[in-house]
Amino acid sequence: GDLSLSINMAAEAPILITCVGAGYVGGPTMAMMAARCRNVRITVVDISEPRIAAWNSDRLPIYEPGLHELVMAQRGKNLFFSTEVDKHVAEARIVFVCVNTPTKTYGVGSGVAADLKYVEAVTRKIAEVATHDTIIVEKSTVPVRAAESIKKITKVNKNGLNFQILSNPEFLAEGTAIKDLTSPDRVLIGCEDSPAGQAAAEELASLYGEWVPRDRIMFSNVWSSELSKLTANAFLAQRISSINSISAICEATGADVQQVARAVGLDSRVGAKFLNASVGFGGSCFQKDILNLVYLAECEGLQEVADYWRSVITLNDWQKKRFAKSVVDNLFKTLSGKRIAVFGFAFKADTSDTRESPAIYVTASLLEERAQVAIFDPKVEYEHLLWEMAQPGITPAGVNARELISFNGEDPYAVAAGAHAILILTEWQLFKTLDWQRIYDSMQKPAFIFDGRLMLDHAALRGIGFEVHCIGKRHVPSE
Repeated sequence: GDLSLSINMAAEAPILITCVGAGYVGGPTMAMMAARCRNVRITVVDISEPRIAAWNSDRLPIYEPGLHELVMAQRGKNLFFSTEVDKHVAEARIVFVCVNTPTKTYGVGSGVAADLKYVEAVTRKIAEVATHDTIIVEKSTVPVRAAESIKKITKVNKNGLNFQILSNPEFLAEGTAIKDLTSPDRVLIGCEDSPAGQAAAEELASLYGEWVPRDRIMFSNVWSSELSKLTANAFLAQRISSINSISAICEATGADVQQVARAVGLDSRVGAKFLNASVGFGGSCFQKDILNLVYLAECEGLQEVADYWRSVITLNDWQKKRFAKSVVDNLFKTLSGKRIAVFGFAFKADTSDTRESPAIYVTASLLEERAQVAIFDPKVEYEHLLWEMAQPGITPAGVNARELISFNGEDPYAVAAGAHAILILTEWQLFKTLDWQRIYDSMQKPAFIFDGRLMLDHAALRGIGFEVHCIGKRHVPSE
């Protein structure tokens, strides 16, 4: 009967899965898979010892709502974190590649092409240590035709093993990763058009099938799968730049960008999502993926296509500059020695991730004016913030970021005290519930608020006495 069947299934040797890269994709994705698939044993490996130590501790290296509970429930049962890369790659039936693919900063394609050195290193490692046929799943956001490179490298494996390469891009959004993994809009699996390729795709699909409805699992060829990921992010980023371009027209004409966005978003063909005007988009993917698309187009001689997509980033950069310039212009064109409070440094709420955050650019502009920058963020680590500011071309020459930036992750009131202005750069919900009268009383006058996320009650703030400047609305002087 059913009972003996379930006992037999439990007795079967588990499918050994190894994920290389213990970051924002690898950690949450594998935790979800471990929670939902009964017959798997998953090891997430990374060469970074501190990172693996953090995954094995009570303080995980990344913040994501719901992640802590998920990891604690599975860790040590069928989910493990290790630095023994070779051992776990060699034993795995399926290897997920979840390593970083940053934009190149050198050589051919510098500034646009993805740097595949980590993907290549992992692929060489798999080819070198594998002892049996292995399915390689590329989850890192990669440029189109990366799977081809992976395939070429695995062909040199001397043991005559068969490697199947699948593209399975990750569509989770940081801040809602667990929700996105629990019920994804779609799971996309790209495979080569051969019986072996389709069998490998089916094997991966059966894992997802443990919790994802079958009609949400979509199959394609490898190139379509790779390109779909880049295109999805490009379309989302394009919507943000589109509404941000309109925000500038609103400020000039007296229209209100939130009213315009609402009117436009009510059109069911357009939809309301990703129409929030702001200081600009950030995160590790949007800019990188669009630049990948630009590079791909340029390599194929499609200059008009490249220019079209590059304009999405150009506008985003301009929006960040415009916001920073508005701060300087309104504070009587001098910030030297003035305390400026920055509320929020993560690139969006509910994540500790600061990659490409608009706050980095805005903070650098404040440092250029020699302001004293006081930063509050509930999830970002101070050392990480300083690391971002120390990246090439960020902090202006001759400025010591450590001397000019102070940080407090606990108390926004302490950060605001004595400041000339507060800049809202991340949409943390707690900003809505702060005692703004208390903040106003503690600040230098005139006290300014620059709402880069359009999240506060501007009329109420003006009633208190704040000079409020916000994106996409014409300036109204305080009462």
